[in-house]
Amino acid sequence: MYDNEVMRAWGDVTGLNAGYVVELYERYREDPDSVDAATRTFFDHWTPPVDGAAAPGTAGPAAAVDKIVGAANLAAAIRRYGHLRAALDPLGSPPPGDPWLSPAAHGLTEEDLRALPAGLVGGPLAGRAANTLDAIRALQAVYSSTAGYEYDHVQVADERDWLRDAVETGRYRPPRDPVDGEALLRRLTQVEAFEQFVHRIFPGKTRFSIEGLDMMVPVLDEMIGEAVEVGIRAILIGMAHRGRLNVLAHVLNKPYAQILAEFKDPVRSRSFREDLGWTGDVKYHKGARTAVTHGDAISVVVTMAPNASHVESADPIVEGMARAAGTRLDQPGPPRFDPSVTVPILIHGDAAFPGQGVVAETLNFSRLPGYETGGTIHVIANNQLGYTTLPQHGRSTLYASDLAKGFEIPIVHVNADDPEACIEAARLAFAYRARFHKDFLIDLVGYRRYGHNEGDEPTFTQPVMYQKIEHHPTVRNRWAGTLIQRRLIDEGLPEQLVREHMEGLQRALESLRPDAEVIDSLPEPAPPGAARRVQTAVPVERLRALNDALLRVPEGFAVHRKLARAMERRRQTLADLDARTIDWTTAESLAFGSILEDGIAIRLTGQDVQRGTFSQRHAVFHDAVTGETFTPLQAVPQAKAGFALYDSPLSENAAVGFEYGYNVQEPGRLVIWEAQYGDFVNNAQMMIDEFITSARAKWGQTPSLVMLLPHGYEGQGPDHSSGRLERFLELSATTNLRVANCTTAAQYFHLLRRQAALLQTDPLPLIVMTPKSLLRHPLTASSVRDLSEGRWRPVIDDAEARRRVAQVRRVIVCSGKVYVDLVTSKERAQRREIAVVRVEQLELFPAEELKQILDGYPTIRELVWMQEEPENMGAWSHAQPHLARLSEGRWPVYYVGRPRNASPAEGSSALHAQIQAGLVAQALNLEGDLRGAGVAPVVTRS
Repeated sequence: MYDNEVMRAWGDVTGLNAGYVVELYERYREDPDSVDAATRTFFDHWTPPVDGAAAPGTAGPAAAVDKIVGAANLAAAIRRYGHLRAALDPLGSPPPGDPWLSPAAHGLTEEDLRALPAGLVGGPLAGRAANTLDAIRALQAVYSSTAGYEYDHVQVADERDWLRDAVETGRYRPPRDPVDGEALLRRLTQVEAFEQFVHRIFPGKTRFSIEGLDMMVPVLDEMIGEAVEVGIRAILIGMAHRGRLNVLAHVLNKPYAQILAEFKDPVRSRSFREDLGWTGDVKYHKGARTAVTHGDAISVVVTMAPNASHVESADPIVEGMARAAGTRLDQPGPPRFDPSVTVPILIHGDAAFPGQGVVAETLNFSRLPGYETGGTIHVIANNQLGYTTLPQHGRSTLYASDLAKGFEIPIVHVNADDPEACIEAARLAFAYRARFHKDFLIDLVGYRRYGHNEGDEPTFTQPVMYQKIEHHPTVRNRWAGTLIQRRLIDEGLPEQLVREHMEGLQRALESLRPDAEVIDSLPEPAPPGAARRVQTAVPVERLRALNDALLRVPEGFAVHRKLARAMERRRQTLADLDARTIDWTTAESLAFGSILEDGIAIRLTGQDVQRGTFSQRHAVFHDAVTGETFTPLQAVPQAKAGFALYDSPLSENAAVGFEYGYNVQEPGRLVIWEAQYGDFVNNAQMMIDEFITSARAKWGQTPSLVMLLPHGYEGQGPDHSSGRLERFLELSATTNLRVANCTTAAQYFHLLRRQAALLQTDPLPLIVMTPKSLLRHPLTASSVRDLSEGRWRPVIDDAEARRRVAQVRRVIVCSGKVYVDLVTSKERAQRREIAVVRVEQLELFPAEELKQILDGYPTIRELVWMQEEPENMGAWSHAQPHLARLSEGRWPVYYVGRPRNASPAEGSSALHAQIQAGLVAQALNLEGDLRGAGVAPVVTRS
């Protein structure tokens, strides 16, 4: 809070209003009771350096006010820019400074400041100062020490006031809040001894040493200790490889024996399974979990998420894990998030934080509904290098942390060689997060003792820096000297601790049994075919009751008139068991409702998912008069679990990573992400490659995330045609993905219910190529009987052709929307010799089911794979080997589709229509030579 009206005139972010102070001073002189008590006290104890009796407006009071203005602006400059004079670099590079930090820049001398009262500076430091000069020096000692504070960009006044008070009172600073110096020395000795031991025993082995940022471990210790005290139940850590092994060993308690065994890198019996393709990962990408106990009970579970070499990729994943851990969905209705359950901690690289876009996407989640986690503590592990790149070549900002200012995140820059300042930063970060449930950032400025990895030679590119580092004492050494100087420990203790830790590591190495110590925790897969045995049908009575419940709205709720008409039509859709009246959206809502009725919670997110990109879903109703919202799936009386539904920010990379993290943290929930258009998933390719498709093989995780990707060639050009089906099929490896391209509402219904049923027994990610124009097409509609008596069918035979099986000469196998193009063409009715078979599940490829169908056509002469995608895209490359094996040389296998191309589709809708019609005609043309010229297609023989 401001101390008086003079301080209010100064404010937080602008210079003092001199005119107002003159007026205020004159009011005080005429009537002291006309100003507030604090201001009156200020003027009572102030002796102007000129004649205080001068008439209003003359040089005397005006000159005095100039000094007040200058002093107040100097104090403001120190609070705002003091960090520019802070000694943040352990290697001693001079801080940039700022002229506004000098009294002379404000027309002041030390004598002027000594003559002014301390109350002018304001804040808690003024109360302990004899005059303004003393108060200014106290401010400089706080804001320009080995820590620098930036919080002026925070736009909430209460938060700025709290931060100023916390910083200036030293509430979290030793010795006011004491540190156990010897315990800290022991911890730093552990950290340093581990690195030095591994460096000596395994020279050249990559470990991404923490040395130069050793205080990161005690900083994490401090946060975890605070979490235990306030009852936090889960701490989730995301970090890249710098210092990761040390954090795993000393924060996550991963046994030394296991880490050392991994350095020996034995060939393990379970590290590779030919039948499953599981291979593991390098030691500095793995995750871990541990329980920190307090008393007799487990107080907090600390988890480090696995991470890939894309160093910031874990950021949104950890946020998703934290959101999942703190969210209750075990009861019907909307989700309930409790920020006191979890604390996410993200450790960033100084080059990666400003350099990788996923960081900004993740920061944007911090206060969004459905994504906020009650505040994340960010730590930049700032070694002042990005591999070999200096900051001036790697970022356009002064600090690595400047990106955070745009999200109003308070920042503390701290010298990693000052343990007490680092501990204060950790305490301040945790306290701010606990009070305001918002993000906080610590810029931990250190150095890197070796090259990027221990095989690099850093003096090739930074010779001057590494000359300093070579002779620079470690933080353990410096802290030991401080404790000895303060007479808190015996001089011999530091080296004794080093010997003890080195001897312990040596014993661990000598007793090592690498084959026994390296533990793989890869899960066994479900038996082959388990997914096909799931019962997904729902009795008619349940479906009708759910449909009725989903169409109810609160009394007085004004549904949009167009939606009201659609709802009236839907009330009748389940009356006739065999009428094909259930469209895609109705099937989806019934699937969701029945899954909730089964007690399985659902989270559905993506851009515009509440309404649906194609205005098809309307999962949230908006009152046409008041704008109030109502979500039917959160009000279904039959539900036994909660339903979460959020429109996401305009993000794919971080958004998919967030849902992945949510999914692996709470695998019992059905987690679904929908792309606005299928090809938007391009922006999330790294999350797909590094996590969704490979985490099972690398880390033994079993994700079951569902991705809905609108797909279908409809003349919208290259960017809104493909969901990049080929990429998922290329990444599939029997045990890692399910990929579907279903063509009916009932198929979609059973697909969703099957995925929910398999969450516990056979979890795999599910990629669904969903339709666009077919959302309302009559051919995709299904009957109630299809839902109540049907099941998921990985392949669908041609029912009409089956009735004239002896006539069939050509079987066209296809998937997705192109089926509708084929069967609705004019030529189709005339081609009784052709059967059109749909492959609805492309991975795991249903070879056995397709074989049974093909064997049922004894007169086949040729097999055709038709697709609308170019030859190098779509499913052809994936399906062709399977079709070749199924033909067994009995028939030729042909491809009909667009030629190979770098772009997915034509930019002209007219050209698209012409080519599409040509493809259909050629596939159905029995008289023509499939190898002959067509409109555009390439035809190849396997």
